[in-house]
Amino acid sequence: MLQKYCFKGAPPIQQTLAMRKYLSFYRNLMDSEEPIYFAVGLLPCYRLWVWLGNTLNTPPTNAYYTWKVENMGKKEFERISKREVKVPGLLIMKDVSIAKSEFVEGEKAVTKLQDYQEDPELFRYCTLPQILKYVECFTGPNIMAMHTMLINKPPDTGVDLFGPGKKTSRHPMHQDLHYFPFRPADRIVCAWTAMEKVHRGNGCLVVLPGSHHGTLQEHDYPEWEGGVNKMYHGVRNYAPDHPRVHLEMEKGDTVFFHPLLIHGSGMNQTKGFRKAISCHYASSDCYYIDVNGTTQENISNEVKELAVKKYGADSVSFQDTWALRGRLVQGERTSM
Repeated sequence: MLQKYCFKGAPPIQQTLAMRKYLSFYRNLMDSEEPIYFAVGLLPCYRLWVWLGNTLNTPPTNAYYTWKVENMGKKEFERISKREVKVPGLLIMKDVSIAKSEFVEGEKAVTKLQDYQEDPELFRYCTLPQILKYVECFTGPNIMAMHTMLINKPPDTGVDLFGPGKKTSRHPMHQDLHYFPFRPADRIVCAWTAMEKVHRGNGCLVVLPGSHHGTLQEHDYPEWEGGVNKMYHGVRNYAPDHPRVHLEMEKGDTVFFHPLLIHGSGMNQTKGFRKAISCHYASSDCYYIDVNGTTQENISNEVKELAVKKYGADSVSFQDTWALRGRLVQGERTSM
């Protein structure tokens, strides 16, 4: 462990009097008491590690930072998937091929947690100084967290249970700006962090470099055999021979990308899940636009229909759905 965290060649750690007393206390607890007392005795230490991981402004090379990225969201994801906790406004999404199955439940049935901004544990990701220092380069000092997701790309259904996979774990090539009724695009950015090793086998991100210099394209559901997940719109027309880059990432790696960048992901051909956490940020100086009569009208209608069911309102505007979930993370809320 010491070598992993850059202590290679360090001299042996010399125990101080306080350290010896601390260790002696736990040894005695282990030797003379029931196991439950040892577990209870560790609670203060457990709380200290959580506090350190959440509070310290540490660089990515630090042990606390690695611990934070590896553990921040997974346990909370499991709790939410098992319905042990209810988060206001959060949408639990399932893969289209298993959504109605009674044989798949819990974590294995959930492909995405969307709009986790009211969950303190997950939302800490959006406020990490290591993320915001890069976000500010795009948005300026007034930063809103507008769209939050924890993605749990499942093994392509059918690999183990239902015969040949249906390829529903893939995500069509798209531009994120298609979903956003606010501008300008150059003041919006996504931070996407791998929660475990991501590679081509488990469906890493694939991007079309330079496509962010173009304009917003028309999107709709692709005509894929096996079905497409709800709101997984794809670009109607893009050059199929455009060079592609597959973003293979280590656990904790983060990529930042422009909302006009055309990107997607392949199917998960492994037997495990591929988790990532992301947040779309925008400058609070951005402004809302009317998308009626534009290529975004189709997604606007879908979102409004879902919002009416979700919030129980008679009607809600596309812009209102974003204003409701946007949260200030730095600076002042000037417009959004």
